[in-house]
Amino acid sequence: MAENSQPNNGRPENNQNNTQEKNGQVKNAQQNKPVVSENDIIKVKKEKLAELQNSGNDPFSVMTYDVSNHTKDIKDDFEAFENKTVSVAGRMMSKRVMGKASFINLADKLGNIQCYVSRDAIGVDEYQNFKKMIDVGDIIGVKGYVFKTQTGEISIHAESLLLLSKSLQVLPEKFHGLTDTDIRYRQRYVDLMMNPEVKDTFIKRSQIMREIRNFLDAKGFMEVETPVLVANAGGAAARPFETHYNALDEDVRLRISLELYLKRLIVGGLERVYEIGRVFRNEGLDARHNPEFTLMELYQAYTDYNGMMDLTEEMFRTVAQNVCGTTKISYQGVEIDLGKPFERITMVDAVKKYAGVDFDEIKTDEEAKQAAKEKHIEFEERHKKGDILNLFFEEFAEEHLVQPTFVMDHPIEISPLTKKKPDKPGYVERFELFITQREMCNAYSELNDPIDQRERFEAQEALKALGDEEANSIDEDFLNALAYGMPPTGGIGYGLDRLVMLLTDQPAIRDVLLFPTMKSLS
Repeated sequence: MAENSQPNNGRPENNQNNTQEKNGQVKNAQQNKPVVSENDIIKVKKEKLAELQNSGNDPFSVMTYDVSNHTKDIKDDFEAFENKTVSVAGRMMSKRVMGKASFINLADKLGNIQCYVSRDAIGVDEYQNFKKMIDVGDIIGVKGYVFKTQTGEISIHAESLLLLSKSLQVLPEKFHGLTDTDIRYRQRYVDLMMNPEVKDTFIKRSQIMREIRNFLDAKGFMEVETPVLVANAGGAAARPFETHYNALDEDVRLRISLELYLKRLIVGGLERVYEIGRVFRNEGLDARHNPEFTLMELYQAYTDYNGMMDLTEEMFRTVAQNVCGTTKISYQGVEIDLGKPFERITMVDAVKKYAGVDFDEIKTDEEAKQAAKEKHIEFEERHKKGDILNLFFEEFAEEHLVQPTFVMDHPIEISPLTKKKPDKPGYVERFELFITQREMCNAYSELNDPIDQRERFEAQEALKALGDEEANSIDEDFLNALAYGMPPTGGIGYGLDRLVMLLTDQPAIRDVLLFPTMKSLS
């Protein structure tokens, strides 16, 4: 392969203005050339497609293309690929025509690579067709040998090029990219094309899910699936979405939790189960909340919330190490150390530490309400001491919980599915893990007394009658399952979107959901 066939240039700029006039690209107004509108560009693209189809070269009729390697593989191991023939495929992100030779940049799933296209290598007719008919945004296949330019750019010297799909839209201009967040979320496909860091986030999200599964599978857990449409949406304090089952002529709800079905499986003897799935809560949208999100719940027989703390700490540490290569990660400029033992503090002690109020000294609901008034905490008349303790925690303590912290021993009023603490009436064996001021998971020593559980459900029904739209309803089949006997069990639910936010350094939940909930434009 002749040395003089290698071009002297490095990577070209992505300049859609450099291509031929007939491809409809915008002209430079400073050079007194006409500015072509986006609609005109699209019109020209469609005319090119029609010309290709009329000549028997319909790109949409191409069925397959033999891809031998991804661009990242070639660039990461250049020594193994140098002077070897490869075939790659992806979207052409730039095109720079320089007479008898051109540079293009091709992007695939894992990265991008420069390709050198010359008339001598692919033939006069094919080169003319490439210059005239193939535009930035098109999907192409390139076959050729790997080399480095004199400026050190790893490239592919094209020996053949095939148009695989014609783009009939106009990519955002490179140097400004796609920055409008509303458009990014609504048109995630364009966001993924234009912003490599976004693609990296979602590739890492997939890795996180895989590592979680690997970790739990190695611990003897079994992945299962439970119903999405349910008659009774229980297991969490949330308002459900409602719909109608035409075949059964029944109103049903989308699940807000995975808990009650998974505990039925513990009753059935499966012992260690988990599910990763979407749940749906009819609530607001903000940086931490999306009505449709990914929840993982797991249940392990013959352990309690202490076992769940140990499991969680090990899982977070393992996943971070395997995905990020370290247990010290940076989140929005703050170093989070997942390698050190996680702090453990009771909710009462957290409120005492950060609000200066000792709820162990408060004996009645009225005393709790008086303390709330003194600290300007808003509450509802139906609230009891435990509810107000939780309000204090949310107001004064959460903002301080940046490093991993297990907040333990919640009040019974906000924990209808949890075992009571034998040595502390009014409290239950429950914890929440907080990192970066956010709840990451919620765990219980699961209540397995069917009589106590019925009383808790009845208390929830009373709250519902008083107007609490998030209160649980009695689930008779679940109570029937408990009556058969459920072993002592530890259970936990993880908001996996928040874990992905943490490990990918993303500020908002919409940045880790491929298609977040958006208000309709109509």
